[in-house]
Formats: sequence, C-alpha cells, structure tokens
Amino acid sequence: MFNEIYNNKKVLITGNTGFKGSWLTTWLLKLGAKVYGYSIDIPSKPSLFESLDLNSKIEHYYGDICDYNLLNGIVSKINPDFIFHLAAQPIVSRSYEDPRETFGTNVMGSVNLLEAYRNLANKSVLVFITSDKCYENVEWTYGYRETDRLGGKDPYSASKAGAEIVFSTYHRSFFKTNKEKLAATARAGNVIGGGDWAANRIVPDAMTNWAKGTALEIRSPQATRPWQHVLEPISGYLRLGQLLAEENFSHVGESFNFGPAYNQNHTVLELLTKLSNEWANYNSQIKSSIKINEDKRFLEANLLKLNCDKALHQLSWEPVLDFENTIKYTAEWYYNFYFNDSQRSLYDFTINQIQNFENSALEKSIQWTISNN
Repeated sequence: MFNEIYNNKKVLITGNTGFKGSWLTTWLLKLGAKVYGYSIDIPSKPSLFESLDLNSKIEHYYGDICDYNLLNGIVSKINPDFIFHLAAQPIVSRSYEDPRETFGTNVMGSVNLLEAYRNLANKSVLVFITSDKCYENVEWTYGYRETDRLGGKDPYSASKAGAEIVFSTYHRSFFKTNKEKLAATARAGNVIGGGDWAANRIVPDAMTNWAKGTALEIRSPQATRPWQHVLEPISGYLRLGQLLAEENFSHVGESFNFGPAYNQNHTVLELLTKLSNEWANYNSQIKSSIKINEDKRFLEANLLKLNCDKALHQLSWEPVLDFENTIKYTAEWYYNFYFNDSQRSLYDFTINQIQNFENSALEKSIQWTISNN
C-alpha cells in the first residue's frame, strides 16, 4: 500500500489525539511507520485515541500548537520524514464562542508548524490539512475547485482560509526553491466514521443519544453535505504524502480536494435515517428517534461540495465507498463500541475496518494499492 513509502519512516502527526488523527495514526501503524504525536489534550470523553490505546503504541507529546518554542524543539528532536498537520480548533459553533482561540490555533498555530518545518535540516514531506470550509461559499450547485476564492462567513471557515494563505506564503517565500521541503495542502470535510465524539457534530450526537435511548434534536435537516468515511480523505493524505516523497512530482506547493463522488451529496435527515435503519438491523429494540428544531443562530451553509477532479487526474486518487457502505462502516463501529460484549479489542476491530477498506480499494485497482517496486 502506498508503495511501502511509510514503512520504517518517522511520521509526526499534529492533532493526533483527535478523530482523524487517531484513524491516521492507526493506519500508519498498520503500514509500518514509527509514529509520533503532538496534541494539546484528549479532545473528548470518550475518545478514539484512548479507546484504541494509541498512547502505548506511539511516542506522544502533549503541547499547544501555539507554543512555538516547545513545538519547534520537539519537531527538531524527532526530525521526521513526514509531517501530517491536523492540529486545529475544528468546531464551527465554538468558533463563534471564542473566535480568538480559533484564529490563534488555526492561523498562528499553523505559522508555528510551518516555521518549525522550515527549520528542519533534513528532507521532509509536509501534508498540511485544512478544510473544505476554507472556500468562500456562495452555495452554488457545482463543486469548489482548488483555484476558487478562499474566505469564510464564520470564524472557523475564515481561520481555515487564513491557514491556506499562510501556507501559500511560506511555500512561495521559503520552500519553492528548496528541494528538501516537499509540502502541499489537503482540503476535505464532513467526514464520518467510528470513534468521533466531538461536540456539536451530527453523527457523534446521534450515536451518543441513541446509545442512551434518547431522541436526537437537529436544527438543519435539509442541509446537504458530501458525507464521506474518514478513511477516504486519509487515503488521500497518504497518497499525497507518497507522491511528494517520490521523485519528479510536479505539484509541490499546491492544494488538493478530497471528497466523495459527485453525486454523493445527501441531507442531514437522509444520513440520520440510514444510520437509524442500520442500527435497527443490528437490534430492533434500539430507539433511534429524531426531533427537528430549526435554529438560525449560526450561519451554516446549506450546500457545500468539492470538485475532486484534480486529485483524480494528478494523484490517481478516487473514493472507495459508496454512501451505503459509508453508513455501514460508521454504524457498525459505534454499535460494536456500545453494545458488543465480545473480547475483541477495539483496536483490532478498527484495524479490520482499515483492512476491509484496503481490500475494497484493491478490488477497484485504485492506484495507491499498486506497488511500483
């Protein structure tokens, strides 16, 4: 997988204790990498990081991305072959409550990471991960391309646009003529999958409420999103890192969108209905009801999707799962967490889902599954 590029390599993940960071950590361990993590805390209770006992499997450092001296010292000490930058304040509603924290973490934290990366003496690859919400969303019906305008009506979106601008500046000022600095940005969003317990996210809220037998209250039932399983963008991040590390990749310093197939947009209500039905298939006694209470206090987009043609043509990347299997993977993981009494560890269960994902990609002959050696 990924041409064995990560085997025995030192890989640093910032924000490794989060949802995507924990899945990325687990996949990299499966790929044979020596994984290092840098995060300020455990972001939720429960947490995927703790549920998978990842602390015992990697070398982890607690620290604030805004603490430049600490971050720079640790990056220098590790001297990583690869960096995946995920550390962020990721919640839209929280960005309204504390915009200073959001801009500080997502913009200045990114400056700190890029500065620490600039100081590395060795050849290193950086996959700088932002969000689909970095685009100025005018709610048109076609997907945003990497060359479309950046912006944001809410503090979170604006902070991610800011992080992209900061990256572009660093690339053009410091990295473009440096053959040892191989970096690019990745944009994705609306990921779902097992082990997400972040506040104010639709799937974690549904799973938590339904596991307790209480109804889920939603405020934007017709909001449409390009839902994708968390392994989809992670496969894109890993593919991008692979190609940056290999010779003669001509898209260093550029940005790439990772999202589901063009026709895979679904409403919040469609998503929840299918999740509810999937849980009912496992156990018809589980109550998974929904209450609609529309709330206009937050400026949330009703329509947002990405054009991923560039990733298809330049990275030979494409999504693996359709919407039904995305739902199945997600519902199955949470059901196993809340209700399965077997002795199989959650780590082994998660590794098995990654293996199944790899097998599905192999069946489709997706390029990252094919070895060039």
